Amino acid sequence: MRRSMDAKTRSLVMSAVFAALICASTFIIRIPSPIQGYINLGDCFVLLAAWTLTRKLGALSAAVGSALADLLAGYAIFAPATFVIKGLVALTAYHCFKAVKKKNKINAAAITSAIAAECVMILGYFIYESFLYGIKAASVGIPFNVIQGAVCILPACILYELIGSKIGSK
Repeated sequence: MRRSMDAKTRSLVMSAVFAALICASTFIIRIPSPIQGYINLGDCFVLLAAWTLTRKLGALSAAVGSALADLLAGYAIFAPATFVIKGLVALTAYHCFKAVKKKNKINAAAITSAIAAECVMILGYFIYESFLYGIKAASVGIPFNVIQGAVCILPACILYELIGSKIGSK
C-alpha cells in the first residue's frame, strides 16, 4: 500500500512540475507576432507532459500551465479557450503516441503525435478566434499558430529522447 501512495504522490508532483514548466516556458520565452499574439516554447512541455504523465495528469498540466500563462501575460480573454485547447492537445498527443508506439519506434510516435496534437491547437484557436473576430480575421492567425506548433515539435522530441523514459510515470 505504501508503494502505491508513493507512485501517486510522484505523479502529482510531476504534474505540478510540468504545469509550472509549461507556464514558465510560455510566459517567459515569448516572441511577439504581428497579430498581438506570441510564439513560445510552452507546447514543447505540453507534449512532454502528454508523453510522460498519465492521460489525465498530462492534460491537466497542459491546461492549467497554459491558461495560467495567458492570465499572467494579459491574455485573459484566451485563458478559458487555452485551458480547453491545450488539454485537448495533450490528450491527442497522449493517444496518438500510445497508438503509434505499438507499431513503430518511439521517434516515429513522438513526431506523429506531436504533429497531430499541434493540428488540434491550430484548429482550436482558429475556431475560438472565429467566434471572437470572425473567420477572415481568425484566418490571419493560422500561419503564426503553425509556426508556434512547428517551433515546439523538434525540442520536445529531442527532450523526450534524452529524458522521457527517466521522468515518465506510465
